[in-house]
Amino acid sequence: MTRALDLLAKFPVPSVAGAVLLDGVVVDHEGPLDRPFNLASVAKTITSWAVLIAVEEGVVSLCDEVGPPPNNGVRTLRHLLAHAGGYGFDGPTPIASPERNRIYSNTGIEVAADYVATAAGMPFEDYLRIGLLEPLEMTSTELRGSPAHAIWSSIEDLSRFMREVTQPVLISRETAADAVRSHFSKLGGIVPGVGRFDTCPWGMGFEIRGDKSPHWTGTHNSTATFGHFGGAGTMMWLDPGIRPRHMLGLVTLTDRPFNEWAQDALRLWPAVSDAAIEEFSGAS
Repeated sequence: MTRALDLLAKFPVPSVAGAVLLDGVVVDHEGPLDRPFNLASVAKTITSWAVLIAVEEGVVSLCDEVGPPPNNGVRTLRHLLAHAGGYGFDGPTPIASPERNRIYSNTGIEVAADYVATAAGMPFEDYLRIGLLEPLEMTSTELRGSPAHAIWSSIEDLSRFMREVTQPVLISRETAADAVRSHFSKLGGIVPGVGRFDTCPWGMGFEIRGDKSPHWTGTHNSTATFGHFGGAGTMMWLDPGIRPRHMLGLVTLTDRPFNEWAQDALRLWPAVSDAAIEEFSGAS
């Protein structure tokens, strides 16, 4: 059997690091554990988790109306975290009513973070640090700009975050489960760099695999897989559907922009994902 992380040597990138996790614990790794990489849009998962901490603390509510009033319906914090708020990829003005399409949006996540910052009376950077990074001892993780795509972190720190997602201590299990189930599940939309899907499920900050094909995760990943990839050539997923009562995870970080090796990434990411599933699906 091929060691899954040996495939990282085929990534056409200057530097790469990766880890396989089982039930939130690293069971194999390759490359530097403590080097921070630009996560790009993988940052959305961390930012959204911080927003959910604010929800559980009573600072905000997922039902709060956020942003300019739409022409139809209500735009809520939940809409923003699930890319259903009608904002475009970037830009301050919504381009559609809520729940019309799954429009992947940096702006929506930024507006959500700004809303938490205003409600909490502190910069979002501070709320993220105090509420999430310090409790999880994510000491090499730093917000360096937009909370939608400018967090830097390491394999070591991301493994701590993935353990939190798997076995939450900062939010309730009910809220954690809500984050990784599909919201507004009938919406269609585009996964940037991958394709358009008539049904494009998304959780709150996490993309849900569903029936999307082709996809950046493995061909053997279950429909319940959730995670994210980023424009910095980064990706992570967790899959509760590989083994009963267990959660398999994979994270790979690189320092080459996705758009410079997209075809290779969309071939190699599924390959290493399938190899990890083959190697670790029967691990004790």
